[in-house]
Amino acid sequence: MSLRSFFKGAMLVTAAAALVTFITLLGILAFIFYNFDGGRDWGVSMSKVSGALAWDGTEYAFTGEELLGDNRWAMLLDENGQVVWSLRKPADLPEQYTLTDVASFTRWYLNDYPVQCRIREDGLLVIGAPKGSVWKHDIAMDTQVLLQTPIWFMAFFLLTLGCVLLLAYWVVRRWFRQAQQVRDAARSDWINGVSHDIRTPLSMVMGYSAQMEEAEDLPAECRRQAGIIRAQSQVIRDLVNDLNLTMRLDCAMQPLRKESLQMEVFLRQTAADFLNGGMAEGFDFEMDLPKEPLPPTEGDPFLLRRAVNNLLTNCVRHNAPGSAICLGARAENNLLILWVEGGTAAGGLRTDFYQPLEQDGGAAHGTGLRLVEQIAAAHGGSANFFAGETVRCEICLPITDSGKRTGFSAFHRHS
Repeated sequence: MSLRSFFKGAMLVTAAAALVTFITLLGILAFIFYNFDGGRDWGVSMSKVSGALAWDGTEYAFTGEELLGDNRWAMLLDENGQVVWSLRKPADLPEQYTLTDVASFTRWYLNDYPVQCRIREDGLLVIGAPKGSVWKHDIAMDTQVLLQTPIWFMAFFLLTLGCVLLLAYWVVRRWFRQAQQVRDAARSDWINGVSHDIRTPLSMVMGYSAQMEEAEDLPAECRRQAGIIRAQSQVIRDLVNDLNLTMRLDCAMQPLRKESLQMEVFLRQTAADFLNGGMAEGFDFEMDLPKEPLPPTEGDPFLLRRAVNNLLTNCVRHNAPGSAICLGARAENNLLILWVEGGTAAGGLRTDFYQPLEQDGGAAHGTGLRLVEQIAAAHGGSANFFAGETVRCEICLPITDSGKRTGFSAFHRHS
């Protein structure tokens, strides 16, 4: 799973959770406004209804029937609990009420009718609604508990949101990992298939071209062309090998067989193999090693030799004969730095030899530099590329604890 894909998935999940949260809060606020502040409350304005009921000296006159609507009723009780005025009062309600009855229905229901009450100078005004139209419940709560309620609700809400995000993170990560495994398997199968199909005809081309290059009965020009074919076939073979190794490192399928390396011996052996292979013919090859012994480090000799050979081969390919190639090493800041430098002004230096590695891991010159960076990263180090008067690559490897205690400390005492 690439970091970019994972980041996109995480952002998508976070945006979805934030949208759900926003819509939920907006719905709660809309519900509260619609059912309370929006005029949908079951009750009516008791002050307005009370103002519309007046005593004219002989009887009560009421002018606020539109306030009650079609399904509400009202009545007025005097100090003795007697009904002295009513409007659409249900027939199952009595005309006289005791003090106990009044205390009960002011808090709960009056014969299952939800009611509102208002005290007047001349008695108690009661307004009721149909049965089953309103749910009433008396709630008593300590003030401190009431003040803590929003905090508790917010804490539970954040906890729920966090659990949703963690679950979504786990699901997205698992999904991306499975998708990455499918892509890696498909890429591995494709590279293995192409490599297998190329090796047989490539071996034949290299074999026949080598025979033609050594055949004395052929014209010199034909032998020269056969040599070019053999050299380019070797380039294709190295490219196929690099593709396989790059794929294995990307998929963590290449096990590291680390061992303690004495870097001077390792570099001299690598340089000798490179020179004996005839790759550096026509180039001035140099080695730059410190007089003091380098601290030992742990590494996979096969992979490190592959990385150094790739850099040396690039120097040969991208510089004209007569240029200088230098291989060296030094210890610096708990790091062991292997470096390869190639090209001079006289040799036709190409300052575009090492291009910066692209963000997706690609390189301007194929898989060679990409493979160097992968091998360095597999050892816990890094690869740095520079282009100037000379072209230079540095492979930085961490020094092991044993190297710090022995060779590296000795290096500092003698420097």
